[in-house]
Amino acid sequence: MSYSVEPRLHPVAIVELRPTQITVGMREVEMKRIHWRAEREEKGADFLGSHAVPVVIGPKRHLYLIDHHHLALALYLEGEEQVLITVVADLSRLGKDEFWSVLDNRSWMHPFDAEGNRRGRDEIPRKVSGLVDDPYRSLAGALRLAGGYAKAEAPFSEFLWADFLRRRIKLGLVERFFPKALRKALDLARTRDAEHLPGWCGPLD
Repeated sequence: MSYSVEPRLHPVAIVELRPTQITVGMREVEMKRIHWRAEREEKGADFLGSHAVPVVIGPKRHLYLIDHHHLALALYLEGEEQVLITVVADLSRLGKDEFWSVLDNRSWMHPFDAEGNRRGRDEIPRKVSGLVDDPYRSLAGALRLAGGYAKAEAPFSEFLWADFLRRRIKLGLVERFFPKALRKALDLARTRDAEHLPGWCGPLD
């Protein structure tokens, strides 16, 4: 996603950040943990300085994370206490119902569970440590890195791909034979069935 944001960066405690989605791809979180360990000693401060997470200020001035959930969770699991944020919007004057309506309208929330079903906002965890694994989100992330589709500005584009793959690849294959599932995903990504998805790269020749 791209945002019009304040240029100032603010360090905040990761435990204060409230998610706006229910799931992440834990394989992708693990990859970010490994990357952070490699960067921490020599480039830790520079890395964090260039990876500020976007937030919206909500009712009672709670901070709602609207992107980079995987990074925030990875840093939390690695024992980091703070992350830099940049404020996208201050919606603190809104009531709770209106606040969530605005987030939904602007595609700043994704309240779908690990089976791809939309849930109520009360099922969104209040801390990043409560995010749960959606194996298909991991598959969609790996598919993009493998060139299956291009990075797109559309909100939650990886989740759209995850839902596409969820309907076509069995969960057992994703969980037990991930490389094979990825090869199948690569084939599916170049079919006409996927042309409605963000970042689609065209059909197989």
